[in-house]
Parts: sequence; structure tokens; C-alpha cells
Amino acid sequence: MIPRIEHLFRSALILTCLIGLTACAPGGFSAAGQQVYAPGVDQRGQAKDGVEVGHRLIAAGQYELAIKSFNRAALVQGADVEVLSGLGSANLGLGRLGQAESLLRSALKQDAKQPEVWNNLGVVLMERGKTPEAVRIFQRAFALDNGESDAIRDNLRLALAKSENSVIIGDQEEDYKLVRRGAGDYLISPTL
Repeated sequence: MIPRIEHLFRSALILTCLIGLTACAPGGFSAAGQQVYAPGVDQRGQAKDGVEVGHRLIAAGQYELAIKSFNRAALVQGADVEVLSGLGSANLGLGRLGQAESLLRSALKQDAKQPEVWNNLGVVLMERGKTPEAVRIFQRAFALDNGESDAIRDNLRLALAKSENSVIIGDQEEDYKLVRRGAGDYLISPTL
């Protein structure tokens, strides 16, 4: 019994000394001087746009986190075209082709004039082996974009080549590009 009390006493003494040394160290327990603690949260600050964060996470290959970010954005602004197309792109990145197709088609029901969404749906269809429909989708995206996007043009070219030479191309791998609304694009390889 006495050795146990001595052990507890020593532990308490060591803990007290460590706390005392920490308090005497430069900066101590306060935030003055060289700050060693994490900065506080700015309560007056604005939260980052969930859609923008979601797009950055997709670009970084963090698809699960992107889905969470787009879901948070949906709570704030509703499930608009941006949110639905972002969710579709993130699901495509995870190989959830059925979910991606459904989300992108829902986005197009809200606004059928977005070439980026048409392009991304075309990528999903190519991944699912629905080449003839994908060609039509890419053609529509190309027409809506007036041929300005290199990514959409490349995807259309690849889809046309695959549909015309499906026997020759066979299992040859192609890289399709997802297009983000706004700046930037994403590269999706069919080897998900």
C-alpha cells in the first residue's frame, strides 16, 4: 500500500513540475509573444463557399470530402445545378457511375444550357460503355460551348474515334476530361 502512495505522490510531483515549467517558459499559458497554440476562430469571419471548396477537393482527388462539402452547400443554397453537377463529378471520381449519371441528369433538368454538365455526363456514359449516347451528349456539349473548350473537343474526338473503330480500339485506355463550371477542368481516366 505504501509503495502505491509513493508512486502517486511522485507522479503528482512530476506533473506539478511540468506544469510549472510550462508556465515559466516563454509564452507560458498566454497567447502573448511567440504563439505556440493554434490560432483562435474568427467568429466574425465568413465561411468558405461549399461549392468552391468541393471543386478544390475534387481537383485534389478528395472525392469523399468533396461530397460532404457539396452536401453542406446544398443545405445553404439548395440542390442547384452547381451542387448537383459537383456531386455527380465527385461520385464519378469514386467510380459510382450510376449515382453520377443520376445526379448529372438531375442537374440538366434544372438547366440544360450548361456545356460542362453535358460533358461530364458524356464522360459517365463513356465509362459505362454507352458510347453512342455519349457521342450525342458530347456533340451537344460542343455545340453549347461553341467549340471553345479543348476538353470538350478532346472528349468528343475520343468518343467518335471509339464509336467508329470500336473493334480496333477494343480495350485501349483513353483519358476523358471532366469540366468544372468556372475555371479549371478535371482529368478522369477510365481505369477507376
